[in-house]
Amino acid sequence: MNDNIRFELSFKNISQLEKKLNFCRSNNIKNINIPCKGLIKKELFSSTINYISKNFHPLNVTYHYSLFHQYSKNRNKSYQDFLEFVKNSHANKNYEILLVSGSNKKKNFNSIDALAHLQKEKNLKVKLGIAYNPYLKKYYKISTERERFARKISTGLINSIWFQYGTDINVLQNEVTHLKYVAKEEKLNLFGSLFIPSKQFIARFKFRPWKEVYISKECLYSLENFFDFTKDLVSFYKKNNITPVIESDFSSSEKLDLVYSFLENER
Repeated sequence: MNDNIRFELSFKNISQLEKKLNFCRSNNIKNINIPCKGLIKKELFSSTINYISKNFHPLNVTYHYSLFHQYSKNRNKSYQDFLEFVKNSHANKNYEILLVSGSNKKKNFNSIDALAHLQKEKNLKVKLGIAYNPYLKKYYKISTERERFARKISTGLINSIWFQYGTDINVLQNEVTHLKYVAKEEKLNLFGSLFIPSKQFIARFKFRPWKEVYISKECLYSLENFFDFTKDLVSFYKKNNITPVIESDFSSSEKLDLVYSFLENER
């Protein structure tokens, strides 16, 4: 089962990371994602890569590279840092990259800008993942996501799409169908964010909703409805060959068992 799931790790320091990686190893979890947000940026992000490379080499790691959080001094310096990161991933073949602009995009330095520069590099053969939020147009009146996707895919540098979390499967279906049509000449791997419902998760989201993440009132005010939706989403992912990315904490036997219970009992 583990080969068809990815797990995103959150941590505050290398010591906490080590404990979670040891838990992954003891539970035969090899596909992990390392975000680039909050405390995990700059020095800690770099230290994380070095630590995993030296101590957990067999892992299949995807690093999220946030152009916002990794921005340094100016556009040129920031791009050179990103280029070095890309070259290292290609040379060492020990990690893959999910490129994101970040929650607050830098002017003239977002994922489209970085890909345009990367496309001009000579003798650099690399494939990257990109994020896609299916819910922006309907729920946030932002109509540029499809256009941005078309520009990204046209670079020939993309091999995977990572769907933002949300709770409207009809909208998700429409966007998946559209993206497959636009990218029909490309062989793309699809990934989808997945959260395991809990009272704690609902309480936190109600108190501080995440930017541009849509969760329906039906899910927020009924844990049973949230459970039902999650089963439907897992089923949708399976039918559409979308690999789930578990973003909820899973670093205990009880929590991991709950994750597997949803994945095993999809409709």
